[in-house]
Amino acid sequence: MTSLHARMPWVTAILACLLVTSANAQGTAPAAQPASPGAKAGKPPRVPLLVEQRAIDLIKAASARLAAAKAMSFTAIVDVEYPSKLGPPLAFPVRYDVAMQRPDKLRVLQSGAGAANEFYYDGKLMMAFVPEANLVAVAEAPPTIEAALKMASDKAALYYPFMDLLLPDPYAVMTDKVLHAFYIGPSGAVGGVTTEAVAWATNDVFIQMWVGTEDKLPRRIRAMFAMDPLKLRHDMQLSNWQIDPTHAVGTFASQKAQAAARIPFNKPAAVPAPPGSAPAPKPTGAAPGPKAP
Repeated sequence: MTSLHARMPWVTAILACLLVTSANAQGTAPAAQPASPGAKAGKPPRVPLLVEQRAIDLIKAASARLAAAKAMSFTAIVDVEYPSKLGPPLAFPVRYDVAMQRPDKLRVLQSGAGAANEFYYDGKLMMAFVPEANLVAVAEAPPTIEAALKMASDKAALYYPFMDLLLPDPYAVMTDKVLHAFYIGPSGAVGGVTTEAVAWATNDVFIQMWVGTEDKLPRRIRAMFAMDPLKLRHDMQLSNWQIDPTHAVGTFASQKAQAAARIPFNKPAAVPAPPGSAPAPKPTGAAPGPKAP
């Protein structure tokens, strides 16, 4: 399974800045820590490990609500940043309309930036279809959504930023090797409902999530990755939630896709950068963060 957050070493300076900013916003700046022996002048102090139970409980509640669903559908609008030729990043929003039914059915309709494409999985076959080109990649699939997504990722580099939300245990994946977790507070400005915000960090990624106070459904997720030298942000808005809907017959198949010209279900050739953007520089070495407790 390809996680929402790719596995990369954590840059301590990024985490320190983000945690201190959040704490100051709440009027609870962390107490100053004595400099460690041999610390270099000007180097930010390491942030003490902090895992608040209230934050963990909120992440668990959202994960439990998703894991208990036998079927669901939602819309994810993902704002991905790319470096521009002028320096400041450009945003390229992508929309995903998702329908799933456990244990073996999934449909993802992708539109927005880039070519529209569709993914179908019915427990036996999975198909990646590009309507404009009338091309489809078809492969025999394993019997569960989790295994099918892992196979699609390994075999064809197929990745969706909401994949963790579809797993049997989202909590285990989202908080794997968590180092910091803290409760931020309520908000009425996300998804048209009252939400509560939480943030957590691993060595790989810093994440902020807004969860519906009443329904415990994720409404927005932001991520910054440790090894990204440009500090580009990944922002996902989640809406149109339906839990345990009755999906129409034929939802997880497509006659147009089945009739399209077939190509191998393999990793695609290199995709050019979006118009107006500049190639991202390769990540440089980063200082390792604190080890997981």
